[in-house]
Amino acid sequence: MFLTSITGIMLLMGSLLLISILAAVVSNRLGAPLLLTFLIVGMLAGEEGLLGIEFSNPELAFFIGSLALVIILFDGGMRTHKERFRVALWPAISLATVGVALTCALTAAGVVWLFDLPWPTALLIGAILSSTDAAAVFSIFQSQNLKIKQRVASTLEIESGTNDPMAIILTMTLTSMIAAAESFSWGWMTVDILQQLALGYLAGWVGGRFFVWMAQKISVQFSFFPLLAAATAVVIFSITSGIGGSGYLAVYLMGYKIGNSRLPQLPHILQVQDGLAWLSQIMMFLILGLLVTPSHLVEHWALSLSVAVLMIFVARPLAVITSLIPFSFPWREQVFISWVGLRGAVPIILALYPWLTGVPNEELYFDIAFMVVMVSLIVQGWSLAPMARWLGLEVPAPAEPDRRMPLDRVGSNDPMELWAYQVTERSPACDHYWNELRWDVAVEFVGVIRRGEWLLPLSKPRLCEGDTVLVVAKLEHVDAISRVLSAGGKQTELQTSQFFGDFSLRGDLLIQDVAGFYPVGELDSGIMTMSLHDYFTQKFHRRVVVGDHLQLGSVRLTVREVTDEGYIRQVGVKLLEDRVNR
Repeated sequence: MFLTSITGIMLLMGSLLLISILAAVVSNRLGAPLLLTFLIVGMLAGEEGLLGIEFSNPELAFFIGSLALVIILFDGGMRTHKERFRVALWPAISLATVGVALTCALTAAGVVWLFDLPWPTALLIGAILSSTDAAAVFSIFQSQNLKIKQRVASTLEIESGTNDPMAIILTMTLTSMIAAAESFSWGWMTVDILQQLALGYLAGWVGGRFFVWMAQKISVQFSFFPLLAAATAVVIFSITSGIGGSGYLAVYLMGYKIGNSRLPQLPHILQVQDGLAWLSQIMMFLILGLLVTPSHLVEHWALSLSVAVLMIFVARPLAVITSLIPFSFPWREQVFISWVGLRGAVPIILALYPWLTGVPNEELYFDIAFMVVMVSLIVQGWSLAPMARWLGLEVPAPAEPDRRMPLDRVGSNDPMELWAYQVTERSPACDHYWNELRWDVAVEFVGVIRRGEWLLPLSKPRLCEGDTVLVVAKLEHVDAISRVLSAGGKQTELQTSQFFGDFSLRGDLLIQDVAGFYPVGELDSGIMTMSLHDYFTQKFHRRVVVGDHLQLGSVRLTVREVTDEGYIRQVGVKLLEDRVNR
């Protein structure tokens, strides 16, 4: 009987995981958020669903959810590159601190005004729902092959990685005060928040440096390093939380420190970590879906829907506009960032905290959080891609290899990879010999796979349709090499020409030189003597990114390439035909 029950549990969990992954394939094609799919699968398996599984263990759900959040935030930190911090660090930090606090306060004010709830209760509802979910947003972008402007993407990525700790700190602080029946004290809460932020930052920095040092010193199989990284993240989280700091902020910063190091083991760690992060997402939403009782949601439907509408259309937009005032964001980008206030697993996990600490009406917080997340995923999740295209924030996706294999065992100081490109008639390299191709970067030709046979470079094969070209190069050169070898190269160039124009100009070219070839209209002498880089910099008052554009007369200038230091290398030129014809 014991073996049968254990076998049954294993079969059930394996089946739910399998169904979730298969359902995710269908939801991808429909453009639905993957996390919504996992949540629905869990609900269908719950006590009022098809399987009727009775699960009412908030302690276990909170433990699994907390562990999953550690893995997810750690993974998010490792994938946040320095370039993104250069572009959007301070706007994102403003959104993750001022924005979260304003979202919490505005939501609480609305709840007090509409439903006359006590301020501590209303503030706790606002704190629980104040963070956004990056996984939900970027899984939609990935499934629909959507690439948006770097400034917007970087802001959203850093904000969603750093606002979770802020929301968690607010929630736990308010919950502790309400549970202990203490009088509400802004001073005490502020001190507690600053302590958690300071200790979390310090622990994350120390943890990241410690892991990098350890990875450089010890000698074990590469397969152990992903497990070592995940275990270290859990240890750092536990220690930081134990001493009164924000463990979630610590693991995010630790991941950032590791992800921007030059460890040869890093590509392998990221590969395994990607699978662990997705497993964490799936398990977390399945457990939360099992925990909810749909009939209980009806009891607070009016309050839940009101909070959802309030957050989507009032609190989030006002918080974004206020937080981004010092950074001169274009209105289109502010509208999109406001709309991408997608709620995910974090609010539901946080709603379990009042449940576990004995706060009165504990199920109220969980039911509201669950309903708001569902509404957010349905209303905002399905409209993200159309909204990005409508606002003109989509930029052409760069060409990429069809397959990538990290060479993490060679121990190079610069990460290297083996790339495979499928040659089609659209490939710029099609029908050319290797020595006919011109390169601005270092690349090593490994050979061609043709009908299963490996043709060595010594045979000097001609690159034909259907071939697979193998090359080895540094990771930083992937864009330059992909533009020549990618199977979608010419198609990508066609899309690029539609977006940037048919011609490109150097960023150091003077506008008076541009005026000699293009109808830029009447301009002041001071502007005529400026370079394109200086003119863009003067107009935007911030770091310029690919896709930023300006109009001069009948010409639209669009930034096409920017160096890591922020210097504009190339600007696309496109004539506005309707103006020229007039």
